Amino acid sequence: MPDIGFMSILYRLPAVFIGFSFHEFAHALVAYLLGDDTARSRGRLTLDPMAHIDPLGIIMLIFFRFGWAKPIPVNPSNFKNRKKGMVLVSLAGPIMNFIIAFVALLTYVTLYNFYGYISKTISMIIINIYLLNLGLGIFNLIPLPPLDGSKILSGLLPFRLEYKMYQYEQHLNILLLLLIVTNGINYLLNPMFIAAETVLYHLIDIFL
Repeated sequence: MPDIGFMSILYRLPAVFIGFSFHEFAHALVAYLLGDDTARSRGRLTLDPMAHIDPLGIIMLIFFRFGWAKPIPVNPSNFKNRKKGMVLVSLAGPIMNFIIAFVALLTYVTLYNFYGYISKTISMIIINIYLLNLGLGIFNLIPLPPLDGSKILSGLLPFRLEYKMYQYEQHLNILLLLLIVTNGINYLLNPMFIAAETVLYHLIDIFL
């Protein structure tokens, strides 16, 4: 297990609760707006972290930087357009994470520019919120099940290719696990992370 200090865990916890809660809430909200109240009826249309947190997923994310929350239940048959609905619902989570990352970065830069100094505690909390949400958004866009990216891709594919993708879903799950275990996932994430940071910094320049 990685050597992580007690204070490091405390700095990460707000980021974890915010990242997961807003991510899953975004899924539930968009599904509800598109006509599916499955998540709402099960108490998942909320920002309450306890409704979304998976204890093991939290521990894994804090110590190993890969974790998960309870998936939002969605019934695509309630959408007027099943494929379009699933694409929009799946996109909502990562987009929410990118928004939070942007707000965190904007807050950090604004505080630093205004005061010229940020206390270590506030600085570390904001930085963790920024990094974790940016990472969650990027990671979930990888088009491998069970990640949001796979649902986005399947929603954009013709039905024949979508069916093929579901046929190989178990194999793709194993591929994702292997990429995580062997750290091969970093070869996918690092270029995406750099590109996303570049975009966010440009947006910060526009706002400030």
